[in-house]
Amino acid sequence: MDDYIAWAAELALSSAGMSKADFDGQGLAVAHAETAHTVNWSAATAENLGINAKVLIRGDQGGASASTMLIRAAAMIKSGTIDRVLVVGADTPLRIPSVAPGLPLSPERSRGVFWDFQGPFGIMGATAQFAFVYQRYKHQFQLRPEQTGKVAVNNRFHATLHPGAIYRKPFALEDYLQSRMLSDPIRLLDCVPIVNGGLAFVVASKESARAITERPVYLLGFGESNNYYHGSRSQPDITTTGFAQAVPDAFAMAGVARDQIQFFQPYDDYPFISIMTIEDWGFCDKGSGGAFVEERDLRFNGDFPLSTDGGQLSGGQPGGAVGGFMPLVEAVTQLRGEAGERQIKGATIGASCGFGGIPYGRPGRSCVSLIFGNDL
Repeated sequence: MDDYIAWAAELALSSAGMSKADFDGQGLAVAHAETAHTVNWSAATAENLGINAKVLIRGDQGGASASTMLIRAAAMIKSGTIDRVLVVGADTPLRIPSVAPGLPLSPERSRGVFWDFQGPFGIMGATAQFAFVYQRYKHQFQLRPEQTGKVAVNNRFHATLHPGAIYRKPFALEDYLQSRMLSDPIRLLDCVPIVNGGLAFVVASKESARAITERPVYLLGFGESNNYYHGSRSQPDITTTGFAQAVPDAFAMAGVARDQIQFFQPYDDYPFISIMTIEDWGFCDKGSGGAFVEERDLRFNGDFPLSTDGGQLSGGQPGGAVGGFMPLVEAVTQLRGEAGERQIKGATIGASCGFGGIPYGRPGRSCVSLIFGNDL
């Protein structure tokens, strides 16, 4: 895992024309990794990278971690405490060093919800947990597999244009519909492939960013919701995510309208989560997300570009926390005009999402909305 972090950091620094020495006395942000069995993971990473950081930030909000670390880094920079932050994350879920990794660390498992209501009934892993939410949403809003299938097919199409994607062989809607059921209603082609990997990016003050590159990307606005329901272990309505609370803050801060968003990068560990996220961002009414994706052209050159890097569904997920880097990095890549064959022409404003955790009875523990632009 240390190697993946070092490789990802080197790629990000090389892209920015920087070195690790540029972050001595500055900031280092590190995503929690399931296979990092230490309470001092950010400090250990700083030592392994050889960076003498003034500020350490640790992201432990699952797939929202990259987004929350960006927000914390921006706040530290805005305060004048530091000028730049290197944000890194890596995990090696294909090489797990223990029989039951992460079990003591999971909030559901440590508080007894897992042992009381899930484990005894065979609920092991995210797919079975997400299937509960999917089943309820499907029942309540009549979501059809042809609609989730369109999202999966679209992601794979974009992956064929992304040299870094794990799966680049296209498949058709019929292939999706015929893929085997894993945890009803979740099919094989609904699921992210698990991979080892690492990602990184650099956050800097606008003055430094303009000195580093001619094509800086700016964080225009953000919103965050940590989606707990007090008084019960389940929410009254599990079909609404924390994006419903986070998105208005992001738009208000950015000062842009919803129809100015030119592309959308959700945290897409399952197609139905992309659909729920589209709804809670207000692109369509609640319950109409299936019809929305069915009616829109989701390709990079369509009227609603979605997951233009292939998403985690085709790009692979190196653990949920590190997978959360992918939509953010793709948004920046598009706005820098570096997306190659999948480049959206004239892209100036885009949005990405962080989505972390699937606690018992809740559709997402942490939800973060980000709006980016290539001009202030």
